[in-house]
Amino acid sequence: VTITTRLLVSHLSGIRHYEKDVMKVKEEKQKANRAFKLTKPYQDKEQKEKEGKGIEKTDSVKPREEHEGEVKSLNSKPGRKDKEFEQEEYYLKEKFESVIESLKIFKNDPLFFKPGDQFLYSTYGFTLLSAVVERASGQKFTDYMLKMFRDLDMLSTVLDDNEAMIYNRARCYVYNKKGRLVNAPYVDNSYKWAGGGFLSSVGDLLKFGNALLYSYQARQFKNTDGKLLPGYLKPDTVAMMWTPVPKTEVSWDRDGKYAMAWAVVEKKQQYGCCREQRYYASHTGGAVGASSVLLILPEERDSEAIDTGLVAPPRGVIVSIICNMQSVSLNSTALKIAREFDKEKWAQ
Repeated sequence: VTITTRLLVSHLSGIRHYEKDVMKVKEEKQKANRAFKLTKPYQDKEQKEKEGKGIEKTDSVKPREEHEGEVKSLNSKPGRKDKEFEQEEYYLKEKFESVIESLKIFKNDPLFFKPGDQFLYSTYGFTLLSAVVERASGQKFTDYMLKMFRDLDMLSTVLDDNEAMIYNRARCYVYNKKGRLVNAPYVDNSYKWAGGGFLSSVGDLLKFGNALLYSYQARQFKNTDGKLLPGYLKPDTVAMMWTPVPKTEVSWDRDGKYAMAWAVVEKKQQYGCCREQRYYASHTGGAVGASSVLLILPEERDSEAIDTGLVAPPRGVIVSIICNMQSVSLNSTALKIAREFDKEKWAQ
């Protein structure tokens, strides 16, 4: 088989995640599909009733935005365990000296499906991707990334190295079986730098989001003095990264599809004065004792406003949340915050 970097960044490679049992993964997918099929006829019936009466029903069913827009973690309630964090490989304590060395964890394991056929979120797919970056750049992956963070002015973003003294490093927490907060267990994340091995701050993630949004919009905007600097990435590159890829899915927002290392919800509205999807890109993060999200909501402006040259990128709302607690669902909260700030900007 052939596995391309595009398949890796869209989680279509067939490489396993933490679960080694392919049958368990297939069973979980089937359960999720069955649950979706059971809710769909009800949704269709409700939609037909709304169309027939010409009004929107609001009293018969409680809003399901939180449940349908985001798959909530079981561990969001004290004492409940998230099944994913029962996987032993989350708690590896071995220190790996290079990303090439860390490939030994999964390199001899069978693929779960033919590359390109199905979506399966895989941290190890990104471990392989980091090895590709290392060989292509001729530098250690960690050195390459730290230089990039410096270029982006993300000076608080560092490797999650247990031995290094890192100022303001937060203590991480989990709930135990009795529902009490306890310190998160010791882990060494050197086996997955690319998939979950960096420490950052809210401010640095906002810089990262602004750099991407600027790059995305740089070609759309003009300014009067003609001194608009180029973005860190080419506009076409960011547009490609934020274009949904077929056969993908997103666990934290059913309206979305996976793109290239980002989840994307496309702009969509079927009926006037009814539910509207705004275009946005986001990604959540989950690790032992920590949760995070970065969400980018580009501003919607008409061509006349852009052509006046009175505005410059980045234009939109960036929301970053970092929580030092395991399995906290954050995407829907980030989207609500972004929408509120967006409303305020248009109201001014």
